[in-house]
Amino acid sequence: MNASLFLRITAVLAFLYFAGHTAGIPWTPVVGPQEMAVLEAMKGHSFDLVGSNRTYWDLYFGFGITISAFLLALAVVLWQLGSLARTDAARVRPIVASLFLVFAINGVLAWKYFFVIPLVNTLAISVCLGFAFFMAGRGKAVQAGVPAAQSDSV
Repeated sequence: MNASLFLRITAVLAFLYFAGHTAGIPWTPVVGPQEMAVLEAMKGHSFDLVGSNRTYWDLYFGFGITISAFLLALAVVLWQLGSLARTDAARVRPIVASLFLVFAINGVLAWKYFFVIPLVNTLAISVCLGFAFFMAGRGKAVQAGVPAAQSDSV
């Protein structure tokens, strides 16, 4: 197991996060009249927002789509980092550390404000990022002890 593999696994998990989030459109279950009243209130009142006429529904729905787009972009970036880690794992460590921190925070937010599925997905992504970070550093330590002429073949 190496950093590249863990980043590829993380990319797949991020893609599943994107797919699950997007499949939840419109992200608001309507099972009764109380929920319908909330949705109608979100859609029914518009206001000026920096020169644009918007409703709370516009903001809610727009942010939901934006999150889906960022999750998809993140999956692509993680896949690309997996490719980069094959040749220079040490260089991806700062990026992996940043993403680990973001997903750890996302896990806390999922636990506090959402439900178990995004929490489990976020925790799995965080674990994979942690392993990728560790393995990327381990590869650097192994490479450090190998003469330059041999390091290309390792």
